[in-house]
Amino acid sequence: MKKILLLLSTIFLLNGCAESLALLGPGASNGRLVQSSLNSAISYGVKKQTGKTPLEHVIAYAEEKNPEKKKETCISSFEITKSEFCTIVKKQIKSKSTAIVEKTTDLVKEFPKNKIKEISKIEKIAKRSIIYNRR
Repeated sequence: MKKILLLLSTIFLLNGCAESLALLGPGASNGRLVQSSLNSAISYGVKKQTGKTPLEHVIAYAEEKNPEKKKETCISSFEITKSEFCTIVKKQIKSKSTAIVEKTTDLVKEFPKNKIKEISKIEKIAKRSIIYNRR
């Protein structure tokens, strides 16, 4: 009986401690304890494997893609700003779009329109069917 009373009293006394446990992790407010712990674990793993934090990798990527540190204008729905991020994004979009155009022109040269006009197997089977021949 004493054990049960002791257990019940500790439950009532320690009832408020559960809410403060979420504050122990970095940025773990509003029930995002799992997300913040995964973020910390992944950051630790990246740091251990490569010697750099994820933020240092992002900075190195930005320096690689924009060594002159140019700042181009960005137009958002709120304001017009100049940043290095916009320069990097515009370069990446331009390079990817030219690569896509080159691939499509190569495909058009490889497969002209008259070669593509072949009948598929499903269409051949459909033509042999009774329902198709009733038309």
